[in-house]
Amino acid sequence: MATLLHIDSSVLPGEASSSRSVAAAFRKAWEEQHPEGTVIHRDLAADPVPHITAVAWSAGYAAPSERTPEQSAAFAAREELIEELERADAVVIGAPMHNFSIPSTLKAWVDNVLLLGRTAGENPSAQGTPVIVVASRGGSYAPGTPREGFEYVQNYLEAVLERTLGLDLDFIVPELTLAPRNPAMSELVPLYEASRKRAFEEAAAKAKELAERLAA
Repeated sequence: MATLLHIDSSVLPGEASSSRSVAAAFRKAWEEQHPEGTVIHRDLAADPVPHITAVAWSAGYAAPSERTPEQSAAFAAREELIEELERADAVVIGAPMHNFSIPSTLKAWVDNVLLLGRTAGENPSAQGTPVIVVASRGGSYAPGTPREGFEYVQNYLEAVLERTLGLDLDFIVPELTLAPRNPAMSELVPLYEASRKRAFEEAAAKAKELAERLAA
């Protein structure tokens, strides 16, 4: 049975969050293709993982038999997160842009699962696992836009998820999500609506495509 790792990180609940809504649409389409499969859901806003500490970091580079009790306890939390990633046949991550970057809770998850010699390095343990990132943002940071240089979400996640962890990365980018609530962006509402519609269509299509790829 296929396993999907579903990670949310938006501070906004439910439909108030574009990243949550689109990730949920991906999950729904995935579950329709894998009715007997497993979904591991981590809501990093509701239940944050611990930020990496010196003890948790050093424990990753010590043999289990040589770890102190404190290191063993600290690494247990990292081990759980790493094993979830390693077990997953696919991953969907809601990664809204918060102040031009990813939420700190998502960065904490990355810091915990990135372990040189296991998930990172010559043969990453989750290498090739497909991951869909829903990178929502209030404005537009696409190439050619005035704020293109402020795009630190996709650039960062490409570096860490694709080039470091070896995951098979793809993005869905709902943009201009502030347009319906910001009078100064009212003329952009049609573009927002088109982006939102496209994001939901991509979520359903990518979930089906991954299901067919895994079944082949």
